[in-house]
Amino acid sequence: MTGEETGTAPPVATAAKRPKRRYSRLRLTVLTGAFLLIAVNPFVNYYLHIDFIQGWYQSLGIGRLWFVSPLEGLESLLITKSPYLPSLVGMLFPVLLAFFLGRVFCSWICPISFLLELFDRARRLVSAKPFLRNRLLVAKRLLWFVLIAELVVSLVLGAPLFVFLSPPGLVGREIMMAVFFGTLALEGVVVIAVILLELLTRRFFCRTFCPLGGLLAFLGLKRRLRVHLQAADCTGCGRCSRACPMGLQPEAGEGLSAYCWNCGECVDNCRFDALHFRWQ
Repeated sequence: MTGEETGTAPPVATAAKRPKRRYSRLRLTVLTGAFLLIAVNPFVNYYLHIDFIQGWYQSLGIGRLWFVSPLEGLESLLITKSPYLPSLVGMLFPVLLAFFLGRVFCSWICPISFLLELFDRARRLVSAKPFLRNRLLVAKRLLWFVLIAELVVSLVLGAPLFVFLSPPGLVGREIMMAVFFGTLALEGVVVIAVILLELLTRRFFCRTFCPLGGLLAFLGLKRRLRVHLQAADCTGCGRCSRACPMGLQPEAGEGLSAYCWNCGECVDNCRFDALHFRWQ
């Protein structure tokens, strides 16, 4: 007897489901909290004279515990050719985080990602299109050349280039400049340029020109948390690829690649539960 004759529902293996948003909502909550940490803290430092938390995500101090961006720490080490123990200790947690989870700083903590996430959501409200078609595509491996070039240029100049021009660092620095000195630095135009690029391609700077992202991706080459594809449940609809802000194709297994930053967008948007985070 058929399902219609018995009154039972047909198999659901190929039945599309409404996209889930659990990782998207959680990520926005974490991004908001991480942004507020560096946005509110200068006011607390300046007006309340409470300095328990200092700095921003290039160098962030919580009490006596300091966290140092791996790229800025590496630049300093290469330029001075002299290991500085507090800096090395400060780099330890971010390095371990990238080693086990990959580029999660980029997708879950970075203030640039927070601003671009808000920009992307505002665009959806105006255009009523869930996904932006990427109009500016370059080879993914360019990320590695940018990382190498940044380190080489810093060595040639004898100055940590990314310390001064890091968009994630510039956000916190501009807020601090505005609070403490009532002005903004000229370097802030870099942040504006990164945001405007979002009109052409989602996360263009993040997936192509951010040397910090390149270093974190390198550290996470053997990361323990990855997006896995259950091929038997995949229909090849391509929705996950359209949802991926990094321009990857999760249905082709690119969730396992170094370029994936474990944001969970593809998992949320898969209507057939073919994609899952998995520890390995």
